[in-house]
Amino acid sequence: MSAPIVFFDIAGPDNGELIGFYSALFGWEIAPGGSLATPVSSPAESPATLMGNIRKDPAEKIIYLGVEDITATLKAVVERGGTIDQPRFEVPGTVILGLFRDPAGNRLGLVEIENGRVRIP
Repeated sequence: MSAPIVFFDIAGPDNGELIGFYSALFGWEIAPGGSLATPVSSPAESPATLMGNIRKDPAEKIIYLGVEDITATLKAVVERGGTIDQPRFEVPGTVILGLFRDPAGNRLGLVEIENGRVRIP
């Protein structure tokens, strides 16, 4: 069996700022201490969830998040204090991506999805 992703955390010097950023950007419900659970795309019949945490520490980590419109999401990233590392681009036959940094400098990726599935260009 391969090693599944079972947890993620996102670190930065001001975890309160990150909690506000991710709550507003993705609608995540994050507890005051930083813990959260978010659905993940899975071929399983019942939706899977992925546990996560926002923590105060040196900035690091990269995860990829599925969104329906990368360009609109990147615009929202900038409006909320983040920056764009790589605007929307296609890897033909594989995936549509975009990369950004949150206000703490963490680099994250976006994968374009449609009806809950990865869009393949």
